Amino acid sequence: MTRIVTLTACLATLAVGPVFAQNTDGEAPTAPELPLGQTATAQAPQIYERETHGDFSVRCARVPDTAVEPCQLFQRLTDANGNPTADVNFFDVAGDGRVQGGATVVTPLQTLLTSQVTLSVDGGAERRYPFAFCDTQGCYSRMGFTAAEMAEFRAGATATISVRPALAPEQLVVMNMSLAGFTAGMQAIEVAEGQ
Repeated sequence: MTRIVTLTACLATLAVGPVFAQNTDGEAPTAPELPLGQTATAQAPQIYERETHGDFSVRCARVPDTAVEPCQLFQRLTDANGNPTADVNFFDVAGDGRVQGGATVVTPLQTLLTSQVTLSVDGGAERRYPFAFCDTQGCYSRMGFTAAEMAEFRAGATATISVRPALAPEQLVVMNMSLAGFTAGMQAIEVAEGQ
């Protein structure tokens, strides 16, 4: 009998509990406000070819809500069989530091990263540059150039860029980059950035 009384008391307590939990003013409790987000209005810059100088093209980016259009000097390089193999983008580096210019070289995925990118101008001294990262477009090597190295590009006829495929590390892929139009192209991007 004691069990029946105890069980009845517990059930009565459970049945009455929800009555005390009811809100007496008739309004349902509100949940905390969560941000609903806003529509993103920023647009990606639109890349366009503004002009050509020799074997280079000046590519600029139209950036919404700004008068400055960043530009780079572009050339696509091919291997010995004529296959597009690398993209080179030169850019101006403002300031009084040691680095006066720069370039980004984009090579295909499956490039042997540890062999780095080798660059020489007109058969001169070779310089090696490491890869910075890879994405779905390729592997990127960022290069900085001193005033003397920029002068080599301006006075030169051909630069040679070489890399090694990861699947055939004994093979050296050599790409020639014509320097025709380099000086005028660099002047064009310096003027564009100075506007």
